[in-house]
Amino acid sequence: MTTRIRDVMSADAASVEPMTTVARAARLMREQDIGDVLVAYDCDLFGVLTDRDIVLRGVAEGRDPEATTVGSLCTRPPLVTLDPEDTTEHAVELMRRYAVRRLPVVEHGGCPVGMVSLGDLAATEDPHSALADISAAAPTH
Repeated sequence: MTTRIRDVMSADAASVEPMTTVARAARLMREQDIGDVLVAYDCDLFGVLTDRDIVLRGVAEGRDPEATTVGSLCTRPPLVTLDPEDTTEHAVELMRRYAVRRLPVVEHGGCPVGMVSLGDLAATEDPHSALADISAAAPTH
């Protein structure tokens, strides 16, 4: 049976505007226990900011997180994205090809509507795998 992205994506993916400070985005990630946020303005996907982006492009370069915007650190277009009607098999193929662990889901010409992670796909495609077990486990703090 074919599984559609809309059935496995996180529809409540966190989003911030490009002018949001990195410090605010990091607090949002901590509050929601997530490793990435969509960077969007209105209905346009501007980029994706990950915790790794904050560390490598911000902290490691000595940038002030209270003064640096997410728009200056995020991964910008062209981005690899999915449509909600794409299949999970297509998502796996894209993740392999581009060596990414998460993909934004967009519709209607680029309006962000969610995010799909490697863990989401593992839980769907191979629910008994170690990655699916790890993804389903409660976070430790």
